[in-house]
Amino acid sequence: MDLTKYPRRRYLNGMTPIEKLENLSRELGGPAIYIKRDDHLGLAGGGNKTRKLEFVIADALSQGCDTIITCGAVQSNHCRLTLAAAKKEGLRCWFMIEERVPGSYDPKASGNNFLFNLLNVDKMRLVPSGSDEVAIMKEMAEEAKVEGLRPYIVDGSNACAMSALGYVACALEIMHQLFEMGVHMNHIITPSGSGGTHGGLLAGLFLMNSKIPVTGINVRREKEPQIDRVHATVQQTVNFLGHDIEVPGEVVNCMDDMLWPGYSLPNEQMIEAVKITAQTEAILLDPVYSGKAMAGLIHLIRQGRFSSRDSVLFLHTGGSPALYFYQDYFF
Repeated sequence: MDLTKYPRRRYLNGMTPIEKLENLSRELGGPAIYIKRDDHLGLAGGGNKTRKLEFVIADALSQGCDTIITCGAVQSNHCRLTLAAAKKEGLRCWFMIEERVPGSYDPKASGNNFLFNLLNVDKMRLVPSGSDEVAIMKEMAEEAKVEGLRPYIVDGSNACAMSALGYVACALEIMHQLFEMGVHMNHIITPSGSGGTHGGLLAGLFLMNSKIPVTGINVRREKEPQIDRVHATVQQTVNFLGHDIEVPGEVVNCMDDMLWPGYSLPNEQMIEAVKITAQTEAILLDPVYSGKAMAGLIHLIRQGRFSSRDSVLFLHTGGSPALYFYQDYFF
């Protein structure tokens, strides 16, 4: 599996660490919990989208584009990091912001919204939930062309095969680190939203013939449609890498127990997970993705899913800037 043939910008500074969470493991009385610290990735505040943007922004630059157009929710980590990458490369950046929870957009809000303003997004269009994001971004691209710009659309889901290469590379990184650490991992837990992180990770592990099972904790969709979405991303990524192999459906596993009451909306399990991780390990999780994913891991441990002899790796996808927007829910 040779990734060197694909254009790539480097926003990482080496590998992100894998740490053993001794205190949290003891507190929960379950397996040995390890964490992959992708919250340490580069750009403004870090997070999983950085890995994907290395390939996507490289493609935009190779095409001579000067304006990045993307979309996301009101507190979108993807938008924050895309904007940061654009600024680092001297590119313009336009947003389509989808107000998925009616009335949730506040131009003076903290969290990622504050960082949109601090990084100085060049143009923003606010649209209601359920809008056709692809059509609207195409309209924005035509507007950019009229202004004499050369636009490049980055799908807000960022789950295409090219962006999934970021987590194919991460799978290679994880397996190398575990080998050097001498740790056999029995399971991996990841947030599962757009499907790019989950799907790319699975594609990389599948092509390495790794048998480590991965469970995605759904943060936006119910179980069955999310399984279909992630499986499609895995298959597209494997094919994109030049392998004519059919990926079996059972490779993809998701759970939606932590999804309620909906995308970006807090629940008691998430609040407990964010607090216990902060108070035992001084690690900040975000309420939308990593917080609900940790809640899912805690739920599985309490159900007896893992033994005390198991080792479980939790993928921290970052997003902690959004935590400050949700402070009223915690105390």
